[in-house]
Amino acid sequence: MELVPIGVIHSPYRVPGEAPRQGRFSDRVAELEIYPRFKEGLKDVEQATHLIVLYWCHLAQRDVLQTRTPWGPEIRGVFACRSPSRPNPIAFCVAELLEVKENRLLVRGVDALDGSPLLDIKPYSPGVDSVPGARLGWFEEATKSCRQPAGGQG
Repeated sequence: MELVPIGVIHSPYRVPGEAPRQGRFSDRVAELEIYPRFKEGLKDVEQATHLIVLYWCHLAQRDVLQTRTPWGPEIRGVFACRSPSRPNPIAFCVAELLEVKENRLLVRGVDALDGSPLLDIKPYSPGVDSVPGARLGWFEEATKSCRQPAGGQG
């Protein structure tokens, strides 16, 4: 298997502690730089209001299988939470597309660190991507009596 980055993310977050737990809860703007050889793939992207951004957490630990979340002392498997540290640190977020400038996309809502390899972008479609009634039991239980911390994590 070979992953080929289509670009790089330029974000205001330089180290892991600076990034929000979920980009959706941040109003910071980032830039998705698409490498020139992939620029033609941006045709009509400006018609989307939001994008699914897939990227590689290049500073994450790859040997972690269990972790604590911000929601309590319990240890969770990484496949049951959204920790960036995992065997294949592929991350995604849904970002608002603000502007397209040639091969650069200005977006809001990315939680990637500066320099993260951009793996793919896809248009977000509420009719396809939203799943009414979807649940994450442990998260709902953990957040029942508290407000979501700034940045939140699920």
